[in-house]
Amino acid sequence: MNRKERLFTPGPTPVPPEVLLAMAAPMTHHRQAAFEKVFADVSEKLKTVFQTSSPVLILAGSGTSAMEGAIVNTLSVGDTAISVNGGKFGERWGQIGKAFGVNMVVINVEWGTVVDPAQIEEVLKAHPRAKAVFTTLNETSTTVLTDVKAIAAVTAKTDAILVVDAISAIAADELRMDAWGVDLVVAGSQKALMLPPGLAFAAVGPKAQAMMKSSTLPKFYLSFDKALKNLAQNTTPYTPAVSMVMGLSKSLDAILAEGMEAVWERHARLAAATRAGIVGMGMELFSKRPSNAATSVKLPDGLDGGKLHKKLRDEYKVTCAGGQDHLKGKIERIAHMGYYDQFDVLIVIGALELALKEMGADVKVGEGVAASQRYFASV
Repeated sequence: MNRKERLFTPGPTPVPPEVLLAMAAPMTHHRQAAFEKVFADVSEKLKTVFQTSSPVLILAGSGTSAMEGAIVNTLSVGDTAISVNGGKFGERWGQIGKAFGVNMVVINVEWGTVVDPAQIEEVLKAHPRAKAVFTTLNETSTTVLTDVKAIAAVTAKTDAILVVDAISAIAADELRMDAWGVDLVVAGSQKALMLPPGLAFAAVGPKAQAMMKSSTLPKFYLSFDKALKNLAQNTTPYTPAVSMVMGLSKSLDAILAEGMEAVWERHARLAAATRAGIVGMGMELFSKRPSNAATSVKLPDGLDGGKLHKKLRDEYKVTCAGGQDHLKGKIERIAHMGYYDQFDVLIVIGALELALKEMGADVKVGEGVAASQRYFASV
């Protein structure tokens, strides 16, 4: 008998059956009224998820396309911008900016720790002409949660816009774009939005829209100006990912039926139970300020993290994610964003306990699962 495969990677994540069914419906044309009605409805629902009254653009591409779009639509060659590098995706902001001739002032943060908003304030004072600050909400490579609200309070006092990569955090970690004063938020479909990879999103606030007017960096397919003009007509400038949009409609229905406050609370419970399980089995957490989207486990010295990852995937059919760059083999990352519940947490904690024990780690088998159960029983 084939074992059931279970996915705990921080993207792609499991997709609910009703979303898969919606995506399997007969194809419709994107320039007809029926689809435009769905597109308009989805666009409005996204505003609630992003907690904004500003337009949310829907792009056919990965989250990185929205990151690139955020840069090329707001900046010009020679502009100065600030980016926070505390992991692979914060690093990406700097790489994209440099590729387009932007002077990126990079704030390097030790992986696993969080940037201090006061540090951003100091760098902004040292670079008063900086036009943007780029950071991540959840740094997926380390599962660190950034204090975006505090950073927004800093950037609000300057001419710089705050651009946030919420690709793995939207609908998992709390984000209140308008209330906090975030100017541009990008996201992706294959995380807590419970879709396959293929869609990217960009919520563009007034301050960012104003900056778009002076941007001279090249853009064509990723032109936010074209996308905004077409969005006003309930369409897109180029062919959208029709089936993905139909699935998005279903996933947003589920999210909004639950309610954003409840969605954030559910992710907080799943994250807390996962962390309790990790500590309960005798392991350490890697992130000093953990996200509710995913949890990173610090592996014991001498343990081959690559072999652990393969054992979980190939023998237990539980696929998590390993570390990246210098963290390869040193941490394992467990997702609990989107289509997960409390019993998924118990499965992944149990599998991790057994796999670690088989590899000779000093792990308390059963104690992690028990700790997670006790947490769930207490809330």
